Amino acid sequence: MHIHILGICGTFMAGIAALAKEAGHRVTGSDTNAWPPMSTQLEALGIELQSGYDPAHLRPAPDIVVVGNVISRGNPAIEYVLDANLPYVSGPEWLAEHVLRGQHVLAVAGTHGKTTTTSVLAWLLDQAGLAPGFLVGGVPADFGVSARLGGGKYFVIEADEYDTAFFDKRSKFVHYRPRTAILNNLEYDHADIFPDLASIERQFHHLVRTVPAHGRLIVNGADGNLARTLGMGCWSEVEYFDDARGWTATGDDSGFEVALRGIAQGRTRMPLAGAHNRSNALAAIAAATHVGVPVAKSLIALAGFRGVKRRLELLGEVAGVQVYDDFAHHPTAIAVTVAALREHGAGRILAVLEPRSNTMRLGGHAQTLADSLSGADLTFVYARPDLKWDAKSALGTLGKRLHLHAELDTLVADVARAAGPGDRVLVMSNGDFGGVHARLLAALRS
Repeated sequence: MHIHILGICGTFMAGIAALAKEAGHRVTGSDTNAWPPMSTQLEALGIELQSGYDPAHLRPAPDIVVVGNVISRGNPAIEYVLDANLPYVSGPEWLAEHVLRGQHVLAVAGTHGKTTTTSVLAWLLDQAGLAPGFLVGGVPADFGVSARLGGGKYFVIEADEYDTAFFDKRSKFVHYRPRTAILNNLEYDHADIFPDLASIERQFHHLVRTVPAHGRLIVNGADGNLARTLGMGCWSEVEYFDDARGWTATGDDSGFEVALRGIAQGRTRMPLAGAHNRSNALAAIAAATHVGVPVAKSLIALAGFRGVKRRLELLGEVAGVQVYDDFAHHPTAIAVTVAALREHGAGRILAVLEPRSNTMRLGGHAQTLADSLSGADLTFVYARPDLKWDAKSALGTLGKRLHLHAELDTLVADVARAAGPGDRVLVMSNGDFGGVHARLLAALRS
């Protein structure tokens, strides 16, 4: 079968492409932007990628068109699909029908930590010999790909609350029908599709409604928004983490003790820094336990987990300056990432931020962004021309620590000039940031 994917370079759709290719289909795709790690994954898989959305890409007609949620009416490719009456489905629909049917699905939902938690959970099940399939919104270092079909009855998926497609405005995760569901946390985000927090809570409750009575919800017990969501109705088993009612972690980056309802389960460590990553690990251990993985095995496996690309990933070191890359694009994620790097070692932190997400550009986080960056010693912000808010005013409380730039060239030069031996440069964006990472390393070398 020939499958053509519109919006193939998104983290989710690139995973769909990998699964379809592994299943033996001919896979092609169209997109306007491509950057690592997904562009390199598609290239390695030998998937034909076409630039833009020219209807000619759909001639001769593929057997099915899989439509990413980046595609909207007016896009020339989707207009051609509709006019020519070509068969089309959303990515989550295709996944549910062709991959998830008959599987024990373990879904990881939440505003933050989905990619890391999904990667850890897949690793724990893999090391327990369960050969899980998975789809992650990133590339776990231990697997080298963002998705695989697996060889058993378990499938681990990053369950995104973003909408499904232009013709299906439900959250993606309602298609997955998990038997084990992690609810990591819940905050306001995606201002382009959700008017308020209550509307996101409603979508999370739609996910809760799909978990069977003998399924299990793994819930962050410290999150009041999740408590309110469960208060709308819950029909499944519930296990808590970060809560004395369930799983807790005590310790730091050097190692931490895991306990279940106050009873010690063992000690472990993981290479990812920060309290938020220990919380992610707890959720993954709890979910793995639901499918029969002994806690002792999970604790051993966790110590061997090698992380995920673009999650506090060390890209290089030049003249004693380390450059890290992270996907953080929400104030909470920014704050915990800065805190994790602070916990991880000494030296100044130079935060370099691109406010790129729709919510960031629309100003949905403008009032809390300065606080999230307060843990950095210096902050360099790319004031994109499409920002709908005044960055200088919103970030003014950072004082002399703030460096605003309207051009990437001057931003790179400023960071390189300010950085010295022992400093950590933390680059944060949910896009390619104009290649700033490589440009910084080059500027430091020169």
